[in-house]
Amino acid sequence: MRDMRALVIDDSKAMRMILGRLLKTVGFEVSEACHGRDALEKLGDGPPVDLALVDWNMPEMNGLDFVKAVRGSGNHAAMKLMMVTTESELARVQAAIEAGADEYVMKPFTPEVLKDKLVQMGFGA
Repeated sequence: MRDMRALVIDDSKAMRMILGRLLKTVGFEVSEACHGRDALEKLGDGPPVDLALVDWNMPEMNGLDFVKAVRGSGNHAAMKLMMVTTESELARVQAAIEAGADEYVMKPFTPEVLKDKLVQMGFGA
């Protein structure tokens, strides 16, 4: 079985580090992108990604547009998408899920919350 791969997409370097560290503890190989367009380029270049953690508010291409682009392309249909964002309005959550996000986590979050969501998505024990 190959290693699970995750892509952390957030314009905050600190948040990318926090999420990346957490994902590594549950067995992911982690790469990072600082916005949606950067993430799409990395998806095109690299090996298949199992999971993307996506911030909403980023320059160049926001998280919602990234989710729509990925789901619209059909190239990464198996990739799970989790929004990890400060956006807490129900309308935002609904928009992300309708666009194709599999899960939604609001910042700030605890490691336990994120790990529980990963389990619900089929990753981990």
